[in-house]
Amino acid sequence: MKIETLSYNNDNWQINDEIFTNKDDVQLVLAFGDTDLFSDAKHYEHLRLQYPKAKIVGSSSAGHLQGVQLSQSGIVASAISFKNADVKLNVIDFEAGDDLEAVAQELVAALPDEGLRSVFIISDGLYMNGTSLAGGVNAAKPNVLITGGLAGDGARFEKTFVMANAAPKEKRIAALGFYGESLHVSSGCSAGWNEFGAERVITRSEANVVYEIDNEPALELYKRYLGDEAKDLPGSGLHFPLSIRKNEEDKGIIRTILAVDEERQSLTFAGDVPEGCLARLMKTNIDGIIDASTVAAKEIVQKNAKSALGLVVSCIGRKLVMKDLTDEELETIEETVGSNVYLTGFYSYGELAPFSNDVLSCRLHNQTMTLTVMYED
Repeated sequence: MKIETLSYNNDNWQINDEIFTNKDDVQLVLAFGDTDLFSDAKHYEHLRLQYPKAKIVGSSSAGHLQGVQLSQSGIVASAISFKNADVKLNVIDFEAGDDLEAVAQELVAALPDEGLRSVFIISDGLYMNGTSLAGGVNAAKPNVLITGGLAGDGARFEKTFVMANAAPKEKRIAALGFYGESLHVSSGCSAGWNEFGAERVITRSEANVVYEIDNEPALELYKRYLGDEAKDLPGSGLHFPLSIRKNEEDKGIIRTILAVDEERQSLTFAGDVPEGCLARLMKTNIDGIIDASTVAAKEIVQKNAKSALGLVVSCIGRKLVMKDLTDEELETIEETVGSNVYLTGFYSYGELAPFSNDVLSCRLHNQTMTLTVMYED
């Protein structure tokens, strides 16, 4: 596996460490960047000219990384060539009102089954319901490792874009299929958030919109908990996500606020919050986040010490808590999996990964660090 990195600064693209003398050898380019820059078609056109035969895929982000650092560049890109493995791409666009689970199922089902090792999903982060996305991809490939994430837009929550062999666009989903007997892929995920306060019941909701909690207007209750921070919603809600579970025996899933509706007193989350489920607020600290990154990295099955690709999708809420210490989260991962694993990825509005490598059912997570690592023999 060979990886060449690029970055966009001061109106110029630069190759940081040129590896490929023949750019036709590059099979895949992954690109992540600030929304205002990333959405400009000229950047896709530049990468296409640079790597004419590659599949070029990526998204706007809430922060993007290159190696073990949160990049200060407007856009970062990684050009990748596998020794024997192959990469296939399928893309689908959707509209508001579409059956999103069916859209996601159609997207992933179109990838050939033979030799498929894993699927990596990059989706619009605002119009896509992450629960529907996870349900659709699971239905399409129930026995395949599927990971990925929802595009970000900093803390603005206004527009997100996906690039997939074409200029960036809203309401788009891309599925990368990785193929070949030489390829070994595993994933890890961990959150590091702790529940606090009373456990409550979601008494009225519709998909990912919550109207009432314990028969009270959801937004009113949330504001009461947040106090002075309520004025900064929905951004401040990233510091206080919800843990939801169907019953007392169920493992909790974290849900993050995407939007608030003052008129309806409702909260819109990144994934479904079903009526009748149990919910508690969550909080964390820097130590909790760093410890969780170690846990996620320890779940990776390390096959060898050859150059490997590590795809990081972490939540914007974690970045907001870490602030200037974000790099420590990434350094912790490298210390665990080894410096031979090149890290790239983005901070997202939702993360896709199974709870473990033993149970491949993909789940939507929020406020979670997810890591997918690919080794070749």
